[in-house]
Amino acid sequence: MTTNDKLSRDAYISRVLARQPVKDTEKLMTASVGIAGAGGLGTVVAENLARAGIGQLVIADFDTVELSNLNRQRFTLDQIGMQKVCALADNIKKFNPHVVIETVPEKITPANCAVIFSQCTVIAECLDKAAEKAMLVSALRDRLPDAVVVAASGMAGTRDGTMIGRRKLSDHLYVVGDMNSDADSGMGLFATRVGIAASMQSHLILQMLIGVLE
Repeated sequence: MTTNDKLSRDAYISRVLARQPVKDTEKLMTASVGIAGAGGLGTVVAENLARAGIGQLVIADFDTVELSNLNRQRFTLDQIGMQKVCALADNIKKFNPHVVIETVPEKITPANCAVIFSQCTVIAECLDKAAEKAMLVSALRDRLPDAVVVAASGMAGTRDGTMIGRRKLSDHLYVVGDMNSDADSGMGLFATRVGIAASMQSHLILQMLIGVLE
């Protein structure tokens, strides 16, 4: 069994996901999660959830892969110039051919976010700029009030990774980060610290979906 097309869904569950409790995997495989932004946060969140066996991902981003992305985003040199959503989908399919991926190569706006993520029970906010983050969270809370939004705020620099935490602002809104350092702070963005925040976002989403969030 060396190619994706020979790895049936049942074989994937029993062999690739063998170390996960079956009941948890079954819950994940019926879930649909939105990823708003396919950058340093979004590529890690999407990959983590896909490796856990998520059933569907809706990934939205209008941008293309650039050289400056490669220090923290899960892309490769041969993907320079590709739409980020398409490159990310290609990468995910190489290790999980059974996740359904809807790619949306569009800029997310208050007008279209509800349509893009209409089928998602949880949406990861993975945009770069503070103003864009605030816009999206506000729009999603207004237009998709039943969806849970897991946002990120503060992952720049090289300070202690344990400063990155999570806050529950309501039953439908969580924020992960140090709440201070943003992409425009001049502190720089590194794969290590951005990856901590992204992994915390994806783990929080996983906990929600399998029903163990405290």
